[in-house]
Amino acid sequence: MKISAERNKKSEGEKILRGIGVSSGIAIGPAFVIEQGGIPVPEYTLSAGQVDKEVKRFQAAVQKTQKQLGLLKSKAEMLPEGADEDVGLLLEAYKGMVSSSRLLRGVEETISEAKLNAEAAVQRQIGVIASGFASMEDEYLAARADDVREVGARLIRNLLQQKYNPFESAPPSSIFLAEEITPADTALMDPSRVAGFAAVLGGAEGHAAIMARAIGIPALLGVTELIGGVATGEIVIIDGHAGVIVLRPTPETLQAYKAQLAKQARETKKLKGLRNMPAVTLDGTPVRVEANLELPRDIDSVLEAGATGVGLLRTEFNFMNRPNLPSEDEQFEVLRDLVKKMEGRPLTVRTLDVGGEKIASALGDALGESINPALGLRAIRLGLREPKLLDAQLGAILRAAAYGPVRILIPMVSSVDQMKQVRERLVAIEKRLQKRGVKLPSALPPLGAMIEIPAAALAADAFSRVCNFFAIGSNDLTQYTLAIDRGDERVAGLYNPYHPAVLRLIQLTIAAAWRANIPVSLCGEMAGDPLATVLLLGLGLREFSIAPSRLPRIKNVIRSVGLPQAVAFAQEVLKLTDEAAIRGLLESGPESLSGAASGRKK
Repeated sequence: MKISAERNKKSEGEKILRGIGVSSGIAIGPAFVIEQGGIPVPEYTLSAGQVDKEVKRFQAAVQKTQKQLGLLKSKAEMLPEGADEDVGLLLEAYKGMVSSSRLLRGVEETISEAKLNAEAAVQRQIGVIASGFASMEDEYLAARADDVREVGARLIRNLLQQKYNPFESAPPSSIFLAEEITPADTALMDPSRVAGFAAVLGGAEGHAAIMARAIGIPALLGVTELIGGVATGEIVIIDGHAGVIVLRPTPETLQAYKAQLAKQARETKKLKGLRNMPAVTLDGTPVRVEANLELPRDIDSVLEAGATGVGLLRTEFNFMNRPNLPSEDEQFEVLRDLVKKMEGRPLTVRTLDVGGEKIASALGDALGESINPALGLRAIRLGLREPKLLDAQLGAILRAAAYGPVRILIPMVSSVDQMKQVRERLVAIEKRLQKRGVKLPSALPPLGAMIEIPAAALAADAFSRVCNFFAIGSNDLTQYTLAIDRGDERVAGLYNPYHPAVLRLIQLTIAAAWRANIPVSLCGEMAGDPLATVLLLGLGLREFSIAPSRLPRIKNVIRSVGLPQAVAFAQEVLKLTDEAAIRGLLESGPESLSGAASGRKK
């Protein structure tokens, strides 16, 4: 995740680059180009009595670094043929560097003779070695300077006992630019310090994009020309709606975007006025508007947005940026605190949905190698394969349910039997906890299925007999229906949740839920798109779960339409078979239909 400083020399003049706008809005701020090795290193002088202890501290960091590199090399052996050899050789080279007598001897001598602390001694010695490589005429050997700096950065992080976080040193209101920003990276971002981000890799429906929308920051992915165009500190503009990033804007461009930014702020302020207003259609039909929650730290934004509950709590955060698995107790404490903060509003907890493009190093070898991770061992498939993993989550959720309303949502379900297995495990866990005298709810929490695979949508009637509720995951449902990898920027443009096939599957699921008299919500990105709101109401949806930043806008649409009008509009949309025509009608809105009932209450 770096853009080489050598490839980002400052250039002159305004430049506009295009990408995929994955989170709308405008951001203006200084660029912060993500590079490796930019760690603030403390420097101080040791007393004579501290030297031996400091050398031992350095040696311990070396051992830790060697162990980390060894583990990485083991994982690299599972990569496809060719890649495993390349990565393996690189990591072996890193191990050689961290074991080199020159590096070790040089650092220890600096600590002993200059009485310098270990971090500063490493930085000084790495600088000498890297400069030596960089000055070589041979391009291959000169490029090894970056490798030396990478090893040095890892050593220094271990000495400082720091988790990798490249965003901490960014000034407020920065716009992050990188080759790739992963979901784990996004989780490290402090929303109060980041104005937006752009990256070379990624698609509109990847989880980094979802998290950007969740924390409400403009973002752009798939900007293939980003490399080489900007330096840290230069002013840039991200227009998430238009899908452009402007480098070194002219005064005229800057002024125009500042005006748009001011307008955006006024609209946001106006929508915030809806916080305490009910989500009810013009004819008086109540609608639940809940929020998706990515990270516990964002719970305040959920409450501030006026959400009636959390329709989707992703639990992947528990597994990110850590080397080991969270215990049941650890997960329980996080969930219990969230339930308490919800003060009686329901919390829907989705069990671990890891795999595909998502990262959870804590799982180690549990995921294993997969030819196609998106279709492989992930989500509930992994949970049933690794029952200890699932049981710890179910136990934690069950215990948290004693403190307020909680629902359990199972991702990537494809067979009724999977739901039966989960319920059996839940019952067994309840008995185990009862024997221990653990505080539990009076009844098992509702157990629901995430409908995100075409097979589950087509068999929704059968699923409704073993589920207490449905949650439609429109992102994956679209991906799997259209066979498009939403994280692949080369085909991301083909991803379309308004494809007739996707709409039919959503209609089938909602209809099955109505027949079984169980609640059904939609928690994918489609729920937060104002284009889809009237259509979904017309199809029978009465529960939306969306990013908190989008909640007021969706509530505003709900309050502006009558149910008869929405039903008539949905019927017209479903008559269309052409994707462009569907989008055109959605953009025109229900008012474009002549003779449709207004639905206004008389």
